[in-house]
Amino acid sequence: MAKKKSAASAAAVAPASAPTLAATAAADVSVATPEAALPVGANGSAYHSSAATIEAPFIEVYGAREHNLKNVSVQIPRGKLVVFTGISGSGKSSLAFDTIYAEGQRRYMETFSAYARSFMGGLERPDVDKIEGLSPVISIEQKTTSRNPRSTVGTITEIYDFLRLFYARTAEAFSYVTGKKMIRQSDDQIINYIIKHFDQRKLVVLAPVVKGRKGHYRELFQQVAKLGFTKVRVDGELLDITPKMQLDRYKIHDIEIVIDRLVVKEDDRFRLSGSMQSALTHGKGTALVLDTEANKTQFFSRFLMDPATGIAYDDPAPNTFSFNSPYGACPTCNGLGEIQRITEETVMPDPKLSISRGGIAPLGEYRDIWIFQQLNLILKKNKASLTTPIEKLPRELVERLLHGVPETEDEDDDKKKATYSEPFEGIIPFLQRQMDSDSENIREWIQQYTQAVECPECHGHRLKKESLHFKIDGKHIGELSIMDIGELSRWFEGLEERLSERQNLIARELLKEIRKRIGFLLEVGLEYLNLHRSVRTLSGGESQRIRLATQIGTQLVGVLYIMDEPSIGLHQRDNERLINALKHLRDLGNSVIVVEHDKDMIVHADHVLDIGPGAGIHGGHVVAEGEPDAFLRSGSLTAQYLSGEKHIELRKKKREGEGKDLVLKGAKGHNLKNVTLKVPLGKLVAVTGVSGSGKSSLIHDTLYPILNRHFFNAKREPLAFGSIEGLEHIDKVIEVDQSPIGRTPRSNPATYTGVFTEIRQLYSNLPEAKIRGYGPGRFSFNVKGGRCETCEGAGMRTIEMNFLPDVHVQCETCKGRRYNRETLEVRFKGKSITDVLDMTIEKAVEFFENQPRILRKIKTLADVGLGYITLGQQATTLSGGEAQRVKLATELSKKDTGKTFYILDEPTTGLHFEDIRHLSDVLQKLADKGNSVLIIEHNLDLIKVADHIIDLGPEGGAGGGMIVAQGTPEQVAKVKKSHTARFLAEELKVSKYAEEKPKAAEEAA
Repeated sequence: MAKKKSAASAAAVAPASAPTLAATAAADVSVATPEAALPVGANGSAYHSSAATIEAPFIEVYGAREHNLKNVSVQIPRGKLVVFTGISGSGKSSLAFDTIYAEGQRRYMETFSAYARSFMGGLERPDVDKIEGLSPVISIEQKTTSRNPRSTVGTITEIYDFLRLFYARTAEAFSYVTGKKMIRQSDDQIINYIIKHFDQRKLVVLAPVVKGRKGHYRELFQQVAKLGFTKVRVDGELLDITPKMQLDRYKIHDIEIVIDRLVVKEDDRFRLSGSMQSALTHGKGTALVLDTEANKTQFFSRFLMDPATGIAYDDPAPNTFSFNSPYGACPTCNGLGEIQRITEETVMPDPKLSISRGGIAPLGEYRDIWIFQQLNLILKKNKASLTTPIEKLPRELVERLLHGVPETEDEDDDKKKATYSEPFEGIIPFLQRQMDSDSENIREWIQQYTQAVECPECHGHRLKKESLHFKIDGKHIGELSIMDIGELSRWFEGLEERLSERQNLIARELLKEIRKRIGFLLEVGLEYLNLHRSVRTLSGGESQRIRLATQIGTQLVGVLYIMDEPSIGLHQRDNERLINALKHLRDLGNSVIVVEHDKDMIVHADHVLDIGPGAGIHGGHVVAEGEPDAFLRSGSLTAQYLSGEKHIELRKKKREGEGKDLVLKGAKGHNLKNVTLKVPLGKLVAVTGVSGSGKSSLIHDTLYPILNRHFFNAKREPLAFGSIEGLEHIDKVIEVDQSPIGRTPRSNPATYTGVFTEIRQLYSNLPEAKIRGYGPGRFSFNVKGGRCETCEGAGMRTIEMNFLPDVHVQCETCKGRRYNRETLEVRFKGKSITDVLDMTIEKAVEFFENQPRILRKIKTLADVGLGYITLGQQATTLSGGEAQRVKLATELSKKDTGKTFYILDEPTTGLHFEDIRHLSDVLQKLADKGNSVLIIEHNLDLIKVADHIIDLGPEGGAGGGMIVAQGTPEQVAKVKKSHTARFLAEELKVSKYAEEKPKAAEEAA
């Protein structure tokens, strides 16, 4: 909530500072003297504004000590694009977010009343002496993506909200039965129509009150009689209302009230008018006339209506097209576009098993209970038994077990004699009934046997059928939502020519706003997304660029924007557009700080700040700063990689591999064009391509679910594919993604990797622990016994302040050490369990050098470049890249068989050039052992060291989904139609091969 408020504050404060910043950015005017600081107006005269004369040229930070920062003092130029770079974990985010942004937010929050602040959570003062020249701050981070399944690209950019309004005001309605255009009639038009077409004919005027519903309707007939009506028409038959009249409650009925019977004459217009108005009132806007001679009916309505079938729609409103509103959401899936179905695959995951051995997963193995008796009875009747493997049972019998035996099934003597002779409802219907259970435990149990499938009612469009039959230029709103942003932009081009004059008059301003917002998404390289795409499926970089596009749309000035690696997941081709978008934000009169490792971004910056020299406790100093040209000459580690002095070396000799392939044929999910993927095993393989070309669809959504289902019986369904070959050549699959290792502060690298279990075991085996009778549980901060009970092992206490934000203070009992005094008295090499949690990975490697089981796990954390984090660092403070490397280290520490298939999704996220070199070495070691390593990647430093590249494209979205190049990096670099090839060829020109180093050294000698 606080982040949204900062935008509001920016809007409120910006106007005063906007002219100065805009002028300074445009004319690069020096602000050394008041005269120079005065910007010039349009007519050449200077603005005589006090705000203009006191505008600070720098954001000045004095004595920043947050996290690992070592008393940093810097001057950051305002109105510029400033890049913070440096080795991962050196303190870039601590300075940008935890110091500058946190202080900006805190100052803004202090402008609110105490009551208002109580709703916004606490903001502590960052550990810094002073910050001057601070503007209202807006942070655009990676971690703020919504997990709500109802949040889509369309809703967070607000484009969908404008589309809803556009459809509510200008769309034409069509019948979902006949497909004909719906009509709307006034009372006078209805009367005129009847007099013209039914002159001198006998009509019965009816008011429809029930349409196609079951029930006995006794109360309805009583109410109708009380209103003074004597006749009704039930299912096409005219009946008198009698006392206690009722219908068959299990059959579907249509009921209309007989309002009047008359002969249509021009003279009787008044009577006809009164009867029709009465019919429209009782029929809630719809009336029916029955021509008794021809026995034909015709509907009339004040609303949108299909005259042939009588279907009427309510007048459209914006919420008619909202899948988050009961007025627009599909009733089957409640606006989610998919439903949870219990399928045969989830109920019977292994058909080789018999029912008695647990072939029906929800039932488990045989027990002497009612359900197994029922199944045994049905099986015996079909000459089978509970011990017969499911795959050997006749198909018809399996269908009966799953979907039930009807009540009318033949009832022979054997069945009558049996104890369990009731009709059997079937395993799947029984489980589906449990999905609505009041017990949360039962619902959670059922969840493991369900699969998400596309809603059969709305076909994934999320809206009810009426909403999907309002169209503009032949398209309903659902069809626009699934178009790529690029395709949607083209559909809106020249739309005015395809609309009527009335539609154009209404939609002029709406179209302007929609086009503007679509344009901003195109500007940041997101033309391959669609409005229907769930925000949960976006990468950190994509969600960040969406928020960036939204901010460009707000047109605020005088604001400080802080961004966290917006180039994540972006191909080099699209990087230029992102940089231009950031420059656009700067040129409006804003200051932009970007935490970034991307070469292009650093080179295009106005000012670069390099923080280092190392990570964690070895970092926290400003090692170089200045304009890019001057920065390159500074000699810092980052500058050395940028200038080519340091580089990640290539292997001239590629791995031979095993000579076997994993072949996926006919992948057609999302935008994939019947792709055949051939992955050579025993190699380091990179899957590349422009953003949106289908990499994630092919690997993450098709290949991985297939392998996961094969090896671990996972229930996630892969996207559509033909067949897969070569599964016998690998023995397991491991995917390492960027999702957090835990969502609570209690989760940390030590607990995630499992090394904390070994450490607790070690402490419980110490002589002091044995004397006291302490087991491993004594050294856990999550269970009672050894932990501090005041803070329950958290180390911090939350104090509620009623009308003020909650305050987090160090626990006064344990002083933040998490454990009670008795537990901390047990020491290994003079260190308590808390001291171990506070150790960096580097120190822990030395400390546990003689404990092989512990060392193996900690050493892998150091090998992937995480030596700077502590064993007990809270999971919530780790970046996406750090979380991914913790997962990678966890997998690496396991004993591999040499036949493991690893899948990594952009492992270079958040990594400095030096860290990428470490990661490259780790991945090469994995492949050297015979494992297959598949990486989805945009970073050329890692792509160029791969043995084999599979490049998708040629474009993103509908223009992609094909393999355009594959082979070694040198082979792919020569392919003309590949965008990756162009940039890879440039990278290979300046790269050096590892084998060349000794020769060069000899020549130098």
